[in-house]
Amino acid sequence: MNAFLQALDTQRWDDHRYYHHSRINQSLHFISALSFMVAYGYVFIDPAIAGLIGWCVSMVSRQSGHFFFEPKGYDHVNQATHEYKEEIKVGYNLQRKVVLMTIWAASPVLLWLSPSLFGLIVPHTTLNEYIHDVGMLWFALGVAGLLFRTVQLFFVRDVMTGIVWATKILTDPFHDAKLYWRAPLHLLQGELMDPAPDKR
Repeated sequence: MNAFLQALDTQRWDDHRYYHHSRINQSLHFISALSFMVAYGYVFIDPAIAGLIGWCVSMVSRQSGHFFFEPKGYDHVNQATHEYKEEIKVGYNLQRKVVLMTIWAASPVLLWLSPSLFGLIVPHTTLNEYIHDVGMLWFALGVAGLLFRTVQLFFVRDVMTGIVWATKILTDPFHDAKLYWRAPLHLLQGELMDPAPDKR
């Protein structure tokens, strides 16, 4: 258990110090964390709504922070190149995120062209049913994305790394809310970059 918790702490710390220098990115992660908590609640009420919130609000805010606001140059704080950080990224690096987000964006088109999803579901007949089906498809995509990378890590790293990463992802909303709740306040004060992202 101690080894598991230590590995979890290391993954969380590496994620913060390597990928969350921008106060805008941190603020977007705070928004993402709050909306993910709402989505978690909806999993037990209507997974389709959880899928819609999780992807349209949580993932868009979270990933736009990484794609558009996080520096891509040499990381002087950690003395690492962007390429090095992408190579050692445990979870979804930017290249993998592009693939994942492309599948997300394309899936409603696929569902529109094949309302039965090639015979897997009952075809929608109304716009509300279509939106509900999109939400369910996105919910399934989220689960599949988590399971795919977890199992992949079993082979490219080890089982412990995969389980720790899956735990980190599922608990990120709570951890990020605690870690980044001050970021919007710093941003309002004109601080665009975290002056000490390497300090615990």
